[in-house]
Amino acid sequence: MATKSLREISLDGLWNNNPALVQLLGLCPLLAVTGSVVNALGLGLATMMVLVGSNFAVSLIRNHVPDAVRLPAFVMIIASFTTVAELVMQAFTYELYQVLGIFIPLIVTNCAILGRADAFACKNPVIPSIVDGFMMALGFTTVLIILGAMREILGQGVLFSNMQLLFGPSAVNWKIELFSNYPDFLFAILPPGAFMAMGILIALKNIIDGQIKAAAEATKAPLEVGGKRVRVTGKIS
Repeated sequence: MATKSLREISLDGLWNNNPALVQLLGLCPLLAVTGSVVNALGLGLATMMVLVGSNFAVSLIRNHVPDAVRLPAFVMIIASFTTVAELVMQAFTYELYQVLGIFIPLIVTNCAILGRADAFACKNPVIPSIVDGFMMALGFTTVLIILGAMREILGQGVLFSNMQLLFGPSAVNWKIELFSNYPDFLFAILPPGAFMAMGILIALKNIIDGQIKAAAEATKAPLEVGGKRVRVTGKIS
């Protein structure tokens, strides 16, 4: 049985144990492809498909796989779902698949996916495992999109460019030009900018967590300080 409620599982994935901001897993694709929102969203959706599917499959077979072959079985499951995600992208979003390149097949090596399979899905029933996979992937995807938006705005002065790569020709006009005649800021587009932006996001989360903790401690009842009078009856010799 799951030891956590679905609400706790959801909060862990989105905030308390976010794979990108807390566990710091999957940083290679996270920093490499987040030059724009469409790239971040494409990778996030592919990762979500693999993480939910692998958690579901691992939970189903958790009582039938011996410990000796547990990890190889998990890797095979993850590789299968990654291949499915890769084929789906080739079929429906081929240009975006070409842009993302090697980082789609490399979802197999994403530590967040194998970590959830080993730490949660193999120990819990199907429904909590699916929720865990979805919320962890949603938290990861959210960070991807925020990072992609930051770098796209700072690097190019636009937002939601090339969204037609994911949503088709109807999304051509989704592009928002925030600054006219904006000179490209290459630092934000290149990997050093990704590290800086990621550091800012982690720092903001730590600040918010500190404020939440301080507010929670402030609401606690203050401890009584000082001595208390003790009434003693009887004769003391």
